[in-house]
Amino acid sequence: MSSAFLFPGQGEQYPGMLHDLPAHPSAAAVLDEISAVLGHDVRAHDDERALRSNASVQLALFASGVAAWRTLDALGARPDYVAGHSIGSFAAAVASGALALPDAVTAVRARGHAMETAYPHGYGMGVVLGLDERTVTRLAEQAGRPAQPVYATNVNAPRQIAVSGADPSVDRLLALALANGAAKARRLAVDVPSHCPLMAGPEQELAAVLSRLPLTRPRIPWAGNRGGRTLRSADAVREDLVHSVAHPVRWHDATSVLHERGVRLFVQVWPGDSLARLARAAFPDARATSMRAGPPEHILQLIRRVVSA
Repeated sequence: MSSAFLFPGQGEQYPGMLHDLPAHPSAAAVLDEISAVLGHDVRAHDDERALRSNASVQLALFASGVAAWRTLDALGARPDYVAGHSIGSFAAAVASGALALPDAVTAVRARGHAMETAYPHGYGMGVVLGLDERTVTRLAEQAGRPAQPVYATNVNAPRQIAVSGADPSVDRLLALALANGAAKARRLAVDVPSHCPLMAGPEQELAAVLSRLPLTRPRIPWAGNRGGRTLRSADAVREDLVHSVAHPVRWHDATSVLHERGVRLFVQVWPGDSLARLARAAFPDARATSMRAGPPEHILQLIRRVVSA
C-alpha cells in the first residue's frame, strides 16, 4: 500500500494560516527562502486584508503547502505520490522535485498577478453539491449571458462541481442548481473566474514564464490536474501547470488514479481538510487525514503503518 500528499487550492485560506504552521525550523526556513525571492516577508500575505487579494491568497497557500511538506520531509514522512489542487499543484511540483522553490515562487507570483489583473472585480466561483457534471453544464448554459458567461469547471467529486464566471451568472446558476435538486450551492472565496476559457490570457502569460524556468523529472510521481494520470516527465508537469489555469481541475480523476495505484493513505498538507474529506468519501477502504488533525509526527506514524501493512 502507498501514501499520497495532497496540496490544497483556493478556498482553504484563512487569516493567520502561515503563522499557525507547525513550529519547526524547516518550515521557518522555507518561509525565509520565499521571502528572499519576493523581496518582502511572505508572512504578510496571510492577514485578513492581504487575503482579499487573489494574488496574495495564491502566494500564501503555496508557501504554507511547501513549508508544511518540508516539515514532514525533515521528520522522515515521505509520500509515494503527490497531487495539488489548482495553485496547490505548484507546491506539489516542488515536493516532487520537478520545480525548484525559487523558480516556483516566480511562477506563482506571475500566475496570481496575471489572474487578478485580468479580472479585478465582477467575477468569481461557486460550487454545486448533489448534481453531476452534465447537469451543471446544462444549467450553466441556461444561466450564462453573452456578456456574462459562466462555466461548469472543476470536478472535485462526481457530484461536487465548481462553477466560474461573471458574478450575476454565477448567482443565477447557483439558484438554478438549488431549484433542480442540488443539496447545496454556494459561492466560494475566490474572486476570479478560475479554470475556464476566461483565463486564456493569464494562461498564456504563465506559459511564457514557465517556458523560461528549468523543470526536471519528478522524483515522486505527480498526479496532474487535467488528465487524471500520474506524470513522470518535466515536460508533462510543465504542460499541466500551465493548462490548469484555463481548464477544469479533474480532481476526482486524479485521486482515483492514485487509489488505483494502491494509495490507501491520503494526507492533506496545510491548511484545511477539504481534500481529505473528498478522499474519505470517495475511497471508503482508504485512510484520509490532514495536518490539522494532529502534530506532524502523527503523519509519520501513519505512513509507517501503511508501509508495514
